[in-house]
Amino acid sequence: MHFDAASSALEPPPTLPRLARHLRLQYESAQTRWVLRAPDGTVQLNDSAAEILRRCDGRHTVADIVGELEALFDTQGIAPQVQALLAEGLRRGWLD
Repeated sequence: MHFDAASSALEPPPTLPRLARHLRLQYESAQTRWVLRAPDGTVQLNDSAAEILRRCDGRHTVADIVGELEALFDTQGIAPQVQALLAEGLRRGWLD
């Protein structure tokens, strides 16, 4: 799953992103990957999408998420990618 900032929704992500109530983020050991479970199916996530969505708990701001991930992966400048994934998640109904 690759998210391009240019193709993401125009609506900005919420200040405190939260995974939609009808979804459950779950690690599938048989597939060795994170998935989003919904009543109508499952979405397999890549590692970066999973790390971002794991922090969408309604308590972390977008800046918190970016800061945690930059520290965890010892990198800088990932805010555009995080914002693009959150915007796409909002467009797909993954976030409240």
